[in-house]
Amino acid sequence: MRPITEAHVTEPGLAVVEVAAADEQTAFVVQELLATQWAIAPADRTTHEPGEPGVRLRCHLDLRLNRSGFGRDSII
Repeated sequence: MRPITEAHVTEPGLAVVEVAAADEQTAFVVQELLATQWAIAPADRTTHEPGEPGVRLRCHLDLRLNRSGFGRDSII
């Protein structure tokens, strides 16, 4: 995976989440669970590093906005 840069976390409420799972289905279910609560930039694929177990998925969250429509004050 590419390194996380300052652009990914420029202000409070922005987060990068890396999911490690045994299989793609599990990784995407975790991503969907996050998407039910917060605005996310979802991943469309997983990666597998040779010699490491399972798969990885990285998505970007904006905790300032949640799915109920409340803004920053209700989250952070």
